Amino acid sequence: MLKTTALSYTYSGGPALSFPGIACATGEHWLILGSSGSGKTTLLQLLSGLRTPTSGEVLINETVLNKLSGPALDRFRGQQIGIVFQQSHFIRALNVVDNIALAQGLAGRPADHIRIKSILERLGLGHKLYASTGALSQGEQQRVAIARALVNEPAVLLADEPTSALDDQNAGEVISMLEEQATLTHSTLIVVTHDARLKERFQKRITL
Repeated sequence: MLKTTALSYTYSGGPALSFPGIACATGEHWLILGSSGSGKTTLLQLLSGLRTPTSGEVLINETVLNKLSGPALDRFRGQQIGIVFQQSHFIRALNVVDNIALAQGLAGRPADHIRIKSILERLGLGHKLYASTGALSQGEQQRVAIARALVNEPAVLLADEPTSALDDQNAGEVISMLEEQATLTHSTLIVVTHDARLKERFQKRITL
């Protein structure tokens, strides 16, 4: 479950951004749609604890996210929040399995190669376990990023502009993949985007 109350953020020397209240039940799939400059990236950063709100709060299950700090926040984020960034942000010196295992380590969990292999096989990448991330296609990198976000079975799965550079067919496939994998892990899925093609894919949506 994810809920926000009276959430706002003010950049230094910039305008104050205020956001509508959000109440996402466990396992629900939501779309947050907004044009450039509407604050959707800021909202995603607030929901993930990458920024601290100027006012209001973010509640994930029974934890107020913005009351955590330092190692406690890092540990909670690693265990409870999965993020699929617009850019993959892989460590190029590590192969696929080690990039995903790193997410487990940052959450304070031991590397579980059996689970990692299982997720990659679900995503059609079981044969890429020890491949260099730099040798992957854009689509393969995106699937590895999804696997990394899912490896700790997060309560909340956030996807930042997952379809912005894709044609209609591939955009549909990526959203289906996110929905299927979120359902398997009982995660609340929130897709943040400016891509109006996705409006009809989600019954629950917020427009900024």
